[in-house]
Amino acid sequence: MERKNQTGLGNFLLLGFTEEPDLQPLLFGLCLSAYLVTGIGNLLVILAIISDSHLHMPMYFFLSNLSFADICFTSTTVPKMLLNLQMQRKVITYEACLSQIFFFIAFGCLDNLLLTVMSYDRFMAICHPLYYTIIMNPRLCALMVLGSWCISVIGSLLETLTVLRLSFCTNMEIPHVYCDLPEVLKLSCSDTFINNIVVYFVTIILGVFPLSGILFSYSQIFSSILRISSAKGRYKVFSTCGSHLSVVSLFYGTGLGVYLSSAATSSSRTSLVASVMYTMVTPMLNPFIYSLRNQDMKGALGRLLSRVVPLSVGTIP
Repeated sequence: MERKNQTGLGNFLLLGFTEEPDLQPLLFGLCLSAYLVTGIGNLLVILAIISDSHLHMPMYFFLSNLSFADICFTSTTVPKMLLNLQMQRKVITYEACLSQIFFFIAFGCLDNLLLTVMSYDRFMAICHPLYYTIIMNPRLCALMVLGSWCISVIGSLLETLTVLRLSFCTNMEIPHVYCDLPEVLKLSCSDTFINNIVVYFVTIILGVFPLSGILFSYSQIFSSILRISSAKGRYKVFSTCGSHLSVVSLFYGTGLGVYLSSAATSSSRTSLVASVMYTMVTPMLNPFIYSLRNQDMKGALGRLLSRVVPLSVGTIP
């Protein structure tokens, strides 16, 4: 079937916040600020881990990959959103839309898998400390990260390539600031049954299973913590995984908020706001959570900043 639309061959319209043009300058400033904070914050985390030999451990190796994935995750959608807000443009080509879908799903799944790997790392460190250094060796850590990347790319390819079989007719308006796969599927005039099956399959494999692994790891961690007799000892052990638990709660909490907002209301505006929060807020807050709750990260960031800004050496202990 020939692909036809109102904006030219192969183009979609990203409606986003176009209903309120007076708010667009404010939205542009807020989104740009959040994007810069996300990029700079996660980049500082990566540089601090690379430059500090005390942080050359599995947990921080996984954290540096998570920070890189967060930078890529936001860079998939936010620059285009900023361009549309600034230039008053709504058009995105068919090819660019597919690319955005692919990278958005890939880096979102990568975040999910890396959080699962990090929960396994905390499980081994707390529940099996005698075997930790033996099992969590550099080779296994590298394989776990590489496996997470490969699985994420394969899962994203499955969802993206099935879109190629679809035909789109006249209505090409997406009520979002980026190409959201469920919204794109709604625009198709072809049968999307296979696409929906693939989406559910990938969601179970790359969403439900990793979450189950995280829940199992933390059930074992909490069980081990409760067996510690002293309150000081329990707090010390729990503090080693507190940052990761906060990030997991934020990641799945905002993701669940997006799902519930879409399911509970037919308003595309509510779903749009929830999606933007999920896309920008979680990656932006991750560096602050790790730097504020983790003394090792706080010290490494302080030493990094003292080298970057020599005048601050005297103010950093």
